[in-house]
Amino acid sequence: MGGESFDPGQSGTVELTVGKMIDHQPLSMIVQVVRGRRDGPCLLVSSGIHGNEICGIESVRLLLKMRLLKQLRGDLIVVPVVNMPAFMARSRYLPDRRDLNRLFPGSPKGSLGGRLASMFVDEVVSHCTHAVDLHSGAINRPNLPQIRISPGDEVAMEMARAFHVPVVIESSVREGSLRQVLVDTGKPSLLYEAGEANRLDRASVRYGVRGLVSLMRSLSMLPKERKPETSRRARTVLSNETYWARAPLGGIFSPMMELGRAVKSGTILGTVADPFGSKEYKVKARESGVIIGCLRDATVDEGDALYHIALTHDPAKAERQIQRSGRVIEDSLESHYTG
Repeated sequence: MGGESFDPGQSGTVELTVGKMIDHQPLSMIVQVVRGRRDGPCLLVSSGIHGNEICGIESVRLLLKMRLLKQLRGDLIVVPVVNMPAFMARSRYLPDRRDLNRLFPGSPKGSLGGRLASMFVDEVVSHCTHAVDLHSGAINRPNLPQIRISPGDEVAMEMARAFHVPVVIESSVREGSLRQVLVDTGKPSLLYEAGEANRLDRASVRYGVRGLVSLMRSLSMLPKERKPETSRRARTVLSNETYWARAPLGGIFSPMMELGRAVKSGTILGTVADPFGSKEYKVKARESGVIIGCLRDATVDEGDALYHIALTHDPAKAERQIQRSGRVIEDSLESHYTG
């Protein structure tokens, strides 16, 4: 990778040079490589494709600190910050305001983002057998910890169950995304969404760390737990369809529901009122499900997305499972960080 090679049992850092920035300083991508002494899968863990999504970056930072990795079987490739220009600018986007996760597989002769995507695919993604890409919600739009996989991908579904997040959603891939590249090349992958941009959320980070360790155990990359916590783990809620409840008009938004709550068709989610006191509208759930994303802004325009709801046949049961999952993560030991 980048002219560097690692024998079994070795670990180190690879600095991949993408190009030069406006100040003529080199633009690099830092890749951490950890090789086990024994053969096994090659897991790619990436974060920071959007530069202001910090929870995933913190999760992989803590993963790399774990002493447990000394028992690794197979290979672990970690890219804490894929999109360094956006990270340095504290922005979701590249300097040209383009979204890196719409530019894959990229081109070595394309824009800066296209070249970055191309190098990531050719130099990094090409090595892996499995992948996890970590993301967060947008600014003021937190997400309940969740995994997204492609419909019908049975291997990815097994990986998702092993990750032990509150919700797993089957969703189609977006054109130009890293997930599309992974699907097209036959590499089973997970997209982890948790928290919101520009903020660290303790639960989201913990779910990420614990999920990655649990996944690596399921892939036989790490030893099984001496005292399995299966009895303490909540079942994951599965959903194959989601929708957004939107603002019926512009005005002041007063939310009434929180992440993880169950809703039925007709449940009042909040109100939107004009600032002059003449009109007030109730925002109602269109179909039954659980809330997996929401808006924190107090003012909205007509049509703004307010609540993201995952459909499920038994919302009340799903809410209990999500609450149980939250208690488990709060009870998790600090050894998940120190290994």
